Amino acid sequence: MAGSVRREAGAGEVDAAVRELLLLMPRMAGRVKRIPVPEALRSQALAPRHLSLLACLLFDGPMTVNDLAARLEVAPTTVSLMVGDLGEKGILDRREDPSDRRRRIVAIAPDRHDAIAAWLAPGAAAWRRVLTPLTPAQRRLFVDTLRAYEAAVEEERQR
Repeated sequence: MAGSVRREAGAGEVDAAVRELLLLMPRMAGRVKRIPVPEALRSQALAPRHLSLLACLLFDGPMTVNDLAARLEVAPTTVSLMVGDLGEKGILDRREDPSDRRRRIVAIAPDRHDAIAAWLAPGAAAWRRVLTPLTPAQRRLFVDTLRAYEAAVEEERQR
């Protein structure tokens, strides 16, 4: 049979889930993109990569560039560039680490904190609401599945 593919048991169920996710993911991304940027930040030309960095600082507090890089899973130079950009815009503050004067601690600027918290709050609240009823093992499976999907998409793109 030309063009036919041999299916494993349960493949129809997997295909049904794939179809559902292919419809769901763009809707989710669209809804996230429609979360309005607070007035105080609109003129700052913030990108999704900035949102991840700001979320780390908001939820985990001030930290070094190296710590941010580890959390964001990117190179420290990438974080340094973002921190520099956001520092110039007055969104982030950089101060000397009192325990090691050679290191800099990065934090959200106090006058921008409330706007950033309000911007991230709807997404954080939604994630809390859907993740709270799950067991720790189920939450881990969910996050691991999303990470595996991200990696698989990148592998497919590289082909």
